[in-house]
Amino acid sequence: MSRVLVLNPADDVAIALDDIALGDTPEGLEAPARADIATGHKIARHAVEVGGLVRRYGQVIGRARAAIAAGDHVHVHNLAMAEDGREAEVGADVRTPEPLSGATFNGIIRADGRVGTRNYIGVLTSVNCSATVARRIADAFPDASLPKGVDGVVAFTHQGGCGGSSLSSDTTLLQRTLAGYARHPNFHSILIVGLGCEANQISAWLVNEGLEAGSTLRALTIQEAGGTARAIEAGIEIVRELVADAAKVQRQPVSASHLTVGLQCGGSDGWSGVTANPALGAAVDLLVAHGGSAMLSETPEIWGAEHLLLRRAASQDVADRLNARLEWWRAYADKHGMELNNNPSPGNLKGGLTTILEKSLGAVAKSGSTPLNDVIGYAEPLTAKGLSFMDSPGYDPCSATGQIASGANLIVFTTGRGSVFGAKPAPSIKVASNAKLANWMDEDMDIDASPVLTGTSMEEVGRAIFERMLAVASGEPSKSEALGIGDNEFVPWQVGAYL
Repeated sequence: MSRVLVLNPADDVAIALDDIALGDTPEGLEAPARADIATGHKIARHAVEVGGLVRRYGQVIGRARAAIAAGDHVHVHNLAMAEDGREAEVGADVRTPEPLSGATFNGIIRADGRVGTRNYIGVLTSVNCSATVARRIADAFPDASLPKGVDGVVAFTHQGGCGGSSLSSDTTLLQRTLAGYARHPNFHSILIVGLGCEANQISAWLVNEGLEAGSTLRALTIQEAGGTARAIEAGIEIVRELVADAAKVQRQPVSASHLTVGLQCGGSDGWSGVTANPALGAAVDLLVAHGGSAMLSETPEIWGAEHLLLRRAASQDVADRLNARLEWWRAYADKHGMELNNNPSPGNLKGGLTTILEKSLGAVAKSGSTPLNDVIGYAEPLTAKGLSFMDSPGYDPCSATGQIASGANLIVFTTGRGSVFGAKPAPSIKVASNAKLANWMDEDMDIDASPVLTGTSMEEVGRAIFERMLAVASGEPSKSEALGIGDNEFVPWQVGAYL
């Protein structure tokens, strides 16, 4: 007999634990299925009239666009967006966790006290015109040729830096993002490569962001070097010096309070909000209790679940800033003829998610239960401990780029359909929402969260994720690192390009 999972007694739907055949009556339901229903998808527990609210997680996920009978498959054909059920009393659910101590990892302490989890040399680009030179410089240092303790030489290229005003919002965002990478503790040192005539002038960037060239922040331009070949040769010589110095770095035990984790999800399915995301939330609660920090992002993908965050806002100011970002996104979507409510992707829909409300409720579970202490702009430096929210698009590489620029020295990425994401210089840990994915894409998945469905407690899986964070932060490669993924995921936000 097929089985279903009821997440909350108030829910109008159950989740199929197995594929349900037409006419089958799953254990725990009274009515037979009125259609074939795939695992992870929703089946109606009882009838819902046209226009009636439909709940999952005890929260509204939409309105019935057609009459729903008990046993119906509940999906895009009969469920639509709703604006109800999102009332929030600011700060009503603020619960400060009991402090914990003793968790450590082997980190890299920089001269200014910042702590890294990796030891890279970064080759940044001020403009797309210098992309080839930067890549040729980095390619001269394959990982196998590097001394022990140096994790890699990586070029970070992009599509911007010129073609507009040096005072444009895109240039400002790019400069802030590049500065966040230049300061990042996972880099021993940085070489910034420019063309020479671009809008994003290196000298102006340094001044605007309060940076100074020196022994670990070097710069060159192709025009001043005498062209492509000479710039590549000069860059290789500079990086050779930086590699020799980076090889002197030693890891040493540090408190878990030095971890700043970017929270990401992509290729979500019907199980993401049941297993992987809340399990990551349990790990985040442990991290915060140990004095560490976590960043939730992707503003269009908290749409419909923002009331849960507002109830955890540490102050009215934090709540106001979160609401301001949501209002900006609503206006942005309207201006560009986009509909935030139509956010679920084809993969999300196939995996059983129907509305942005349902998707967002699962996504917010990644943040755990601790107070929301700050809301920051894209790539702005993170200053608050505990949980913060960083404004970003829902496009994973763009969002993670902003998190790293803000200071994330580790990324944890949940997935139900199978993401292969990596994000140098921050190692990326993948958490699979279901056993089929964990087995099928075992070379990509670090953690299987599906045991939550077979009796393992959420706390146990959360602790496993937390322990994996500490191991990877200590230098153990994540699955994406072992595959060499992460060189092409540097995607600074170009406003207007992504939602």
